[in-house]
Amino acid sequence: MQALFDIFFPKICAACELTLLKNEEVICTECLHKLPVIPFQEAEELVKAPFYGRIPVAHASALLYYRKKGLTQHLIHQLKYYGDERISGYLGTWLGSYLEEEKWTKTLDVIIPVPLHKNRKRKRGYNQVSGFGKNLAKLLKCNYAEDILIKVFNSRTQVFKDRFARTELKGAYFTLNNAEKIKDKHVLLIDDIITTGATMETCARILEKAKPHKISLAAMALTV
Repeated sequence: MQALFDIFFPKICAACELTLLKNEEVICTECLHKLPVIPFQEAEELVKAPFYGRIPVAHASALLYYRKKGLTQHLIHQLKYYGDERISGYLGTWLGSYLEEEKWTKTLDVIIPVPLHKNRKRKRGYNQVSGFGKNLAKLLKCNYAEDILIKVFNSRTQVFKDRFARTELKGAYFTLNNAEKIKDKHVLLIDDIITTGATMETCARILEKAKPHKISLAAMALTV
C-alpha cells in the first residue's frame, strides 16, 4: 500500500523538488552537499558578532548561510510560504546533532522561539520554528516553551530591510508571559534567520526582564 501511495504521491526534496530516494528524507543527498553549511567551529563567533555591545549572549550557533537567491533562501521560503513544515524539524535535528556534543548545551533549561503573531500563525498553520525548537529540545534534553514570549503586534517581515528600517523594532511588539518559568534559567532563544539581529535583540531584552541566568541564541540560518 505504501509503495502504491509513493507512486502517486512521491516524496520530494524540499530544496530542488525532485523525487527523494528511499534512503533520503526531506532534502536529497545532492542538495545536502550544496547547502552552505556554516563550519561548526566558526558558528558561535559569527552569530555573536551582530550582538557585541548590544546584549550579553552566553553561547550561539546557526546551521546555514543565507544568501539572496541561494539554496538556503529557497528552503526557508518553502518552509514559510509554501507549507513544507517538515523542513523545520529536519533542520532542528541536524543542528541538534552538533549541539548535543557541546558542554554548554548540558546546562540549557528551556528553548523559546521568536514568536509568530496569532493572525500570521493562523494563516500559515504553524510557527516555522516550532519543529526546529521541538527537535532541538528533544536532542538537548530540555523544555520547549511557546507560552513565554508572545507577539502582540503583527509586523511585516524583517528579512533584508535596511539597518535603519529594522532598528527599531518596538519592544511593544512582544510581551512576556509566565516570567517565573525562566527566572535563573539558561534560555536558548531561537529563530529562522538572523540578519542584523534586531528581532532577537528585542526579544532577548524582553526575556531579560524575567532575570534568566543566561541567554544563548540559535538559528536555522545567518545572512551574509
